[in-house]
Amino acid sequence: MIKRAEEKDIAAIANLAAMMWSNHSAEELNNEFSELYRKEEAQFFLKYENDIPVGFAQCQLRHDYVEGTETSPVGYLEGIFVKEGFRHKGYAGALLAECENWAKSKGCKEFASDCELDNDESLQFHRAMNFTEANRIICFTKKI
Repeated sequence: MIKRAEEKDIAAIANLAAMMWSNHSAEELNNEFSELYRKEEAQFFLKYENDIPVGFAQCQLRHDYVEGTETSPVGYLEGIFVKEGFRHKGYAGALLAECENWAKSKGCKEFASDCELDNDESLQFHRAMNFTEANRIICFTKKI
């Protein structure tokens, strides 16, 4: 079962997200997601198996320029994760479909995402979900 997350689900989402984004703690993500949850332009979905959360997707509307798109706002997949042992069952694709439907309901004509250059698993997922690669970039920063 996939459901649109409720406020009480944020801790479960943060725990799943911490498995994917290991450089962030579940507590840190819980705080960030609690703020995002209150925004109309963000949405979370949870995948359950036997009443246990095994995956999530986070999507938002982006009004800034999104590489390769022509319209605004654009639905954007900010994060998607399914626990080991529950992968290759179509759960991530189903979570993505929920995000896309949510974005359509918000008036979006396009949906986008990104992944790190060395994240082959994510790249393969995006290709399997019919995303078209728009560009590859290297980002730079410096202190001034």
